[in-house]
Amino acid sequence: MYTLLTVSATTATGRWRYRSIFTSATRRERIVNFDAYWAYSVGHDGAILQDQKDLVKKRDTLANFRAHLVRTRRPLADPASFHRNHVIMQDDPRTLDRKTLLLTFLYKFARHEYVGISAAWGTTERMTESTSVVAKIGLYHLCEEFSHMRLFQEIFRTFHLDQVEWVPLGKWMSRMYRLFPLFPEAMLAPPAFVSELMGLTVYQHIDGVLDDILADEPEARQRVRTLLREVMTDELAHVGQRRNFLGPLGLRTAHLMVESMYRAFFREIPETRLLFDVEQMMRDGKAFDYSTIAPEMIEKSWVPSYCRA
Repeated sequence: MYTLLTVSATTATGRWRYRSIFTSATRRERIVNFDAYWAYSVGHDGAILQDQKDLVKKRDTLANFRAHLVRTRRPLADPASFHRNHVIMQDDPRTLDRKTLLLTFLYKFARHEYVGISAAWGTTERMTESTSVVAKIGLYHLCEEFSHMRLFQEIFRTFHLDQVEWVPLGKWMSRMYRLFPLFPEAMLAPPAFVSELMGLTVYQHIDGVLDDILADEPEARQRVRTLLREVMTDELAHVGQRRNFLGPLGLRTAHLMVESMYRAFFREIPETRLLFDVEQMMRDGKAFDYSTIAPEMIEKSWVPSYCRA
């Protein structure tokens, strides 16, 4: 058994208070939190389906979404515009309507995720009774990420885009993603943590623009938000889990990397600045604590003990 979240203090308004994700933690605290995260993962996701890159509860959740389809009342004004620009922006992005712009952004962002987890999967071994807790967590983590790719495809299908597939990145970027999992953990941990933090930041900002962009599609807006928050619940836990790998030096390195990694990544996606405030994204990443997350989402997710006030 496990407890989803136990917190020790609330604000005067009744909301929980949390410390920054960059709060220091002892090695012993981090070891205890690895065990707590593993217990949470098994309860949250169920058994692993390693051959399918899936988890029992994730499979069931997806099946439920597919059994209760939601589609926009009207397709995109110009679906060809999405297909022409979702891999590489061919048009002036300022000429795209905001729905298409949001979808091409999401595709580009998620595509990097897909290439990265596919490369990492190639270095994994099958789970056995002797597999370490950290390695088991890694396998569950990757299966969760593959499940997110299926949820993103459901978002595209909500807009009548039924044939969206993930295509490889260019040769240089694909090679970089293949090499990345082979780095020593001390080198891997800070950028891996910042990548998870960036993902959560992006999904928070997407959530923040849905009411505006999908104002004329209330049913689809709610479905997209529900799918997105399924992803965010996992990403919220992933941020805390990846934080467990960081000692004092790694923590300082990660904090210094936030701005440069965000800038470099978003520079390659021209839609970003037309949809979001990138400077605010960076501030949100550097100052992240769990008080910015809806309480109902935190109740389903996991928070490191040393980030609870």
